[in-house]
Amino acid sequence: MPTDEAPAGAVAGSGPVPCRVVVCRDCCCGSPKVTGVDHAAQTARLRAEVPTRVSDCLDVCEQANVVVVQPSAAGRAAGARPVWLGLVNDPDATEDIVAWVRAGGPGVAPLPEILDLYTFAPPRRAKEA
Repeated sequence: MPTDEAPAGAVAGSGPVPCRVVVCRDCCCGSPKVTGVDHAAQTARLRAEVPTRVSDCLDVCEQANVVVVQPSAAGRAAGARPVWLGLVNDPDATEDIVAWVRAGGPGVAPLPEILDLYTFAPPRRAKEA
């Protein structure tokens, strides 16, 4: 079950909807299957800096670890959509995500060129009958 956690010092319900991060943590993402990554430290770092939600499997296991950056209300008003980032398996990539989200994220701040290397199009899910 997803959980929301605001960064330290944030006041819930105050101001416009901010840019948020969703971190996949289930069968592959956040598990020993992806070696050499301190998954707990990555999640803790994101939570310390930006509103972060932990999700069950996002069904893109081949891209583990997956981070989705959701635009703020201002970003959505500018036409931005969530940005899916895959293979986020090193601390530098996590820091680049933190910096981008703090700058405003999708629709507000341009995607840093380095993060463009991590973007992918999520699969479309078939509608249930």
